[in-house]
Amino acid sequence: MNDYLAGMLVGSLAGALTMLLLAPQSGKDTRMQIKDRSIELRDRATTIMEDTVAQLRVNRDKITMGGRQKAKELLQKGQELVVEQLERVSESALAMEKAIQN
Repeated sequence: MNDYLAGMLVGSLAGALTMLLLAPQSGKDTRMQIKDRSIELRDRATTIMEDTVAQLRVNRDKITMGGRQKAKELLQKGQELVVEQLERVSESALAMEKAIQN
């Protein structure tokens, strides 16, 4: 994703510079256009990066919540299995006790 953004930024800057350098106008006007265009590109890149970071944070939060929910489910399932096994052991112990008494 960062490579894409960097490529987009470099391509935009190269295109803008080419356009400005080949345009028939004075050097002062060209420098002013370069300055204005570079400010515009910087602002656009900043906005794109801020949006990307915000989206990454949202995705991170979703993944974290999903992981926590899955961990709770696995813990509950593990506890249920432990209870089941304890019941089986208890039943087996009672059966052995009855068998020994008979």
